[in-house]
Amino acid sequence: MRFSPAALALSLVLATVSSVSYSQSADVEIKQRSIEYMGLGEKAQKTGNFELATDFYETALAVDPRNGSAFIALAQISRVQGLPGKAIRLYREALILDPNNLDALAGQGEALVQRGAVEKAKLNLSRIETLCRTKCAQNDQLASVITKSEKAPVMSAAAVTPKPKVGDEKPETETP
Repeated sequence: MRFSPAALALSLVLATVSSVSYSQSADVEIKQRSIEYMGLGEKAQKTGNFELATDFYETALAVDPRNGSAFIALAQISRVQGLPGKAIRLYREALILDPNNLDALAGQGEALVQRGAVEKAKLNLSRIETLCRTKCAQNDQLASVITKSEKAPVMSAAAVTPKPKVGDEKPETETP
């Protein structure tokens, strides 16, 4: 009789825990609808319709926010459109889901170079080298982008002086 309340509580806990494990889906699986929207987005991106592709990728994320591939695809579109800051943020979201995603690390590194943060891109390159024991495509791709950026001449604002256009000059007015 003394153990009846404890046994009853324990059985209730075990029944609750076991029923919860059967009702939930696995956390590692991406929902099928999200994958279908990703496919539609890839088709639109290949045809050059970036606006439609962005809509499909965002819908894929709305269906399943754990779809890191959608973040990477959106970041690639942002880089093509000349928005490296937005691309860096989207790659960061993909890296939160999977910190060892080589495509996200390489893409973020390229966006950092596009933004002018070459030293931060080198950190991504060293991380890729650590994760890839042998040579991999992401390593070679990011290394070549960094090398090209280092060869490009750096100009300061003082080196370029704007020249006034003809007709921009204001006529002098006489004051009485």
